[in-house]
Amino acid sequence: MTQAELDTLVAQIGEEILARVGRPDTAPAAAPKKGEGLNLPDQVCPGCVQRCAQTCSRNTREIIAVGATRISASERLTKIDPSIAALIDHTILKPEATRADVIKVCREAREYSFASVCVNSYWVPLVRKELAGSPVKVCTVVGFPLGAASTEAKAAEASTAVCAGAQEVDMVINVGALRSGDQEAVKADIEEVVRVSHRGGAIVKVILETALLDDNQKAVACMLAKEAGADFVKTSTGFGPSGATAHDIALMREVVGPQMGVKASGGIRTLQDVQAMTAAGATRIGASASVKIVEATAA
Repeated sequence: MTQAELDTLVAQIGEEILARVGRPDTAPAAAPKKGEGLNLPDQVCPGCVQRCAQTCSRNTREIIAVGATRISASERLTKIDPSIAALIDHTILKPEATRADVIKVCREAREYSFASVCVNSYWVPLVRKELAGSPVKVCTVVGFPLGAASTEAKAAEASTAVCAGAQEVDMVINVGALRSGDQEAVKADIEEVVRVSHRGGAIVKVILETALLDDNQKAVACMLAKEAGADFVKTSTGFGPSGATAHDIALMREVVGPQMGVKASGGIRTLQDVQAMTAAGATRIGASASVKIVEATAA
């Protein structure tokens, strides 16, 4: 039996089964053309090119309706790029986020293997529980989103969060002190958060809030973060006037060199945004549109 003949037989058997269980709109299947296999657009949905559960919700509902309790589908159709997912801190920092919202984000992070889930410190114990047994890290923010808390308050917040399970700490610099030229205060602020975080095994990312700084101030902030022993510099909180730009990422990478991480955050909503940031030098991405971004890699 040739492949074309086999395809025809399989199509006919499938249509007959559907007709017997009451599919009202089934017409006899036309024999597929050579190389066409079971792609029968006129027998499925208008414009559909694949006869499969993942791309045709109508067929899936019909299959379930006649007794199926599990649907198999090709991995080829849904495979995402893991190298993109591994760059992303899946983020939920909005003040109105509920427990259910946070749990949903954790489950998405496990499913897609994101780098971390980034939450306000109140949610750290919950996130630690939800991510237990997975490689996804627990990330939190300190001095967020203004950066204007005292150094003692930031250090206490970081220490408490690390004890509760945070493995990564994203702290906001004292933007006002930096703009005032008080570089020693800014460095000391970072150093103290780095000290208590590293003591607990957590890394530190220093948020500059680049939209509030000129290029010289951004460069100074990067150098202070590097001198203070931080692991990353990061563009934005996502609550400032604007978010990450490729220009800022390139500037930050130039200042800190290849050893430190550079995180782009704020306004990153598409795969193209991620690609632009990584091309400019980013090694980590903060985003709340993470699922949409990684699913675009499977297109």
